[in-house]
Amino acid sequence: MRTPRGDENGVEMRPEYDFSHGVRGKYAERFSGGCTVVVLAPDVAEAFPDAASVNETLREVIAQRARR
Repeated sequence: MRTPRGDENGVEMRPEYDFSHGVRGKYAERFSGGCTVVVLAPDVAEAFPDAASVNETLREVIAQRARR
């Protein structure tokens, strides 16, 4: 196990954080392909158990607006 190294601010990585097998940019293409990351307010996020439920609700709102 490696010893923690400090960054330029003196913050050290914990020994249990092991990024030695990490892949840089593994999901970059997925996000550049039309995904948008949106941060929900905590009270709103409580109403949705997952991304699918958020998308379903937003599609319903879009459909209702289109009917007007």
